[in-house]
Amino acid sequence: MSTTQVPTREQLVSRAARVAPTLRAHAAWSEKNRRLHDETIEALADAGVFKLRAPARYGGYECDTRTLVEVAAELGRGDGSASWVASVYWIPGWMACLFPDAVQDEVFSTPDVRVCGTLSPGAIARPVEGGVVVTGKWGFISGAHHAHWQEIIAILTPDEGEPYPVMGLVPMSDLLIVDDWHTSGLQGTGSVSTVAKDLFVPQERILPLPAVLQGQGASSANAASPIYRVPLLPVAAASSVGTLLGLARGMRETFLKRLPNRKITYTAYESQREAPVTHLQLGEASLKIDEAEFHALRLAASVDAKGEEGTPWKLEERARARADLGAVSRLAKEAVDILASASGGSSIYTDVPIQRIARDVQAVNLHALMNPTTNTELYGRVLSGLEPNTPYI
Repeated sequence: MSTTQVPTREQLVSRAARVAPTLRAHAAWSEKNRRLHDETIEALADAGVFKLRAPARYGGYECDTRTLVEVAAELGRGDGSASWVASVYWIPGWMACLFPDAVQDEVFSTPDVRVCGTLSPGAIARPVEGGVVVTGKWGFISGAHHAHWQEIIAILTPDEGEPYPVMGLVPMSDLLIVDDWHTSGLQGTGSVSTVAKDLFVPQERILPLPAVLQGQGASSANAASPIYRVPLLPVAAASSVGTLLGLARGMRETFLKRLPNRKITYTAYESQREAPVTHLQLGEASLKIDEAEFHALRLAASVDAKGEEGTPWKLEERARARADLGAVSRLAKEAVDILASASGGSSIYTDVPIQRIARDVQAVNLHALMNPTTNTELYGRVLSGLEPNTPYI
């Protein structure tokens, strides 16, 4: 175990910006092969992306949440799939830090360890001596091809009492990868399914999910660290929004790059830049990107402040975290849709990033935890004085 000099936020964001062209260069290959290019993974590692949520005692950076947002936004400008996988690694990687310290010693013994995972209970676990035996299947496991461990969720059926969800950690070598990721968006994430059959998981690598959702871990070494004493869902929400910001900014950059040399076909406009409708479209999209940034940074600020305080989260604060996540998703999509619709028929060619960005943003908005309608309804429900209709808050 060791500590390392932690780069500043500005340094980490600068590193992410420098690797964005590499991510962009491999984006088409990643889409075609439905997984990130190995050189993309290497570039992310070189930028320190996989150390952001790892404990300092293992050479990690223990970065605050705003750093995640800003780094993911730079990565998303290059490739939404690469940024998405990075953010997914941050979330289960953070969850690994809630396990007993001896388990973390094993997980973080691998340099730049990558942990993929899920929040959905796709398996059944039965208790046996020394642990549990798990059988089941999990879908949408982004980054599985390049991960070392997977965080799993299963329903434990005890000998006595009611079944309840548990979270476990298993090496990827213990799981079967099912190559079923054939999608219209986020194709490069390699979000395949994984399968376990009669897999033994030691008791020390099992935690009750309700405790995890409340921010209660089993680690002594991490107990005092601000980033590890926040409930799971606000952490997951804040870890995800930067990708959407990056996609929206990347769309605007691509649109502006094409703008001077694009005619508006069948009109007198020799340059799209001269058309008043373009001014309205670009202005409206830019304001939506600014609004998305507000919600993303407000969410990050809440997570960081509550972590520093170490105070319990109120129900309304938890619901607002989900609402901010949904707002970023909605606003980023609205901005991207405006610019995509203003980009003309030439934008549907596969070598033009506009069509890929539009599909990626659409895919993100369909994610169950990021869906704007679901999250806004949840926020309004809590503001109305009703109990939330989900434990994922």
